[in-house]
Amino acid sequence: MNKIRNALKSVRVKLFITLSLVILLIIIFLILVNNFVFGQFYLYSKTKALRSVYKVVNNYYNSMQDVDIEYQLERIAIKNNFDIVVKNEQNVNVYTSNRDFFSTLGQMNELSSRFYTDEGKVIEKGNTFTIKKMKDNKIGVTFVVLSAKLDNGYLLYIRIPITTIEESVKISNNFLYLMAGITILIAAVIVSYVSRKFTDPILELNDIAKNMSHLDFSHKYKITNADDEINNLGKSINIMSDKLEKTIKQLRNTNIELEKDIEEKSKIDEMRKSFISDVSHELKTPIALIQGYSEGLLENVNSDKESRRFYAEVILDETNKMDKLVKQLLELMKLEYGKREFNDTKFNIVELEKEVIRKSKVILEEEKIEIKFNQTEEINVYADDFYIEQVITNYITNAIKHVKEVNGQKIIKIENIVNIDKNKVRIKIFNTGDKIKEENIARIWNRFYKVDESRNRENGGTGIGLSFVKAIMSNYENNYGVVNKENGVEFYFELDLKI
Repeated sequence: MNKIRNALKSVRVKLFITLSLVILLIIIFLILVNNFVFGQFYLYSKTKALRSVYKVVNNYYNSMQDVDIEYQLERIAIKNNFDIVVKNEQNVNVYTSNRDFFSTLGQMNELSSRFYTDEGKVIEKGNTFTIKKMKDNKIGVTFVVLSAKLDNGYLLYIRIPITTIEESVKISNNFLYLMAGITILIAAVIVSYVSRKFTDPILELNDIAKNMSHLDFSHKYKITNADDEINNLGKSINIMSDKLEKTIKQLRNTNIELEKDIEEKSKIDEMRKSFISDVSHELKTPIALIQGYSEGLLENVNSDKESRRFYAEVILDETNKMDKLVKQLLELMKLEYGKREFNDTKFNIVELEKEVIRKSKVILEEEKIEIKFNQTEEINVYADDFYIEQVITNYITNAIKHVKEVNGQKIIKIENIVNIDKNKVRIKIFNTGDKIKEENIARIWNRFYKVDESRNRENGGTGIGLSFVKAIMSNYENNYGVVNKENGVEFYFELDLKI
């Protein structure tokens, strides 16, 4: 049922039904005209012909010229399918178009009596003639009969059968019925083809408009050489589609830029808040120390030169720590909020690891830590060597701070594992010592978080080293992390190989 309703809503079906109804109405109109008008028109034409023949015959008998009247009457009778009878004043036949004189004469006598008894329907009546529609019950034929009196006193009778026209109307109607069926079938095929020619482009335009409403401008109307309204509409829709697509792209780009600006502003606000929070948190202790020692100097708590020098050195040391902390925080903020651009180049990660170990040699020897690193093969990676050096330095510094003796040895081990399939190299730095509690593994990457809060300010560090690692690796979208091993802890990070 729904399919039928949807089909009836189609322009193609509506056009087909409309054209079919128009054809059907035309045929019905022709049948009605044939039934009610054609017969009347035929009767009017024959009545007019009877009047004309009457005038012609009257002129023949009034003419002074030598005219073969019988020949002329016979010619008229044959031409018009008339029965003509002329009688004189004594009611004697002067002329009959029917050669069977006695039969015709008897019919005419009967006909004459019918006229004088006013039988039949009068069609037209003049001063000298009367035209009636009469039916002869004997033979079952209807006639149109003219009876008239000529100027010379003769009586003129002309009749024409009209039964043939009624039969013609019936035959014509039957023919129209047949033609109606054939015409409707032919018209159905033609209308279907024509309607498809009109509706297919409209349906195509409708589909394009639907796609445009869903912001899909990939479909275009196929322009033809036809110079018509549909083709012009298709051109206009294509132009509108191009302009809309261009405008929407501009709006999207503008929106993206706006979102970036808003996100940028949000990041800056967040970075500012975070920076203020971190600085205010971390600078409380050094500021308090600076304030205390400065007040001591002002109040001359220690009058000897050595004590005053000690106070000044503490103030300078705390100032340097504050300066370093602020710079580190600013750098960390830039890394975390994407404000730092990386200068990625190809370099040998093995050489970089050796350089970091060389810089840490003094402290390693002081702490009696054994470094196990036997990598000799060159491994080229693609990254910013400055920041990767910081990652390795932070990992090794963290390992030095937390390394402990296991089986009488303090060991830090560096290992590079190459994965050609993934185009990655994993750098692992292991130190013997205590394991990290599971609840602390996720926290150690946060700023200022320290597993061992008991460490003093001299050896405890700032607590943002691993945060640097996290920020740098997040920018490269590479893996990093920590794993507890049987006799220690292993930190790792990954880099892209440069092949």
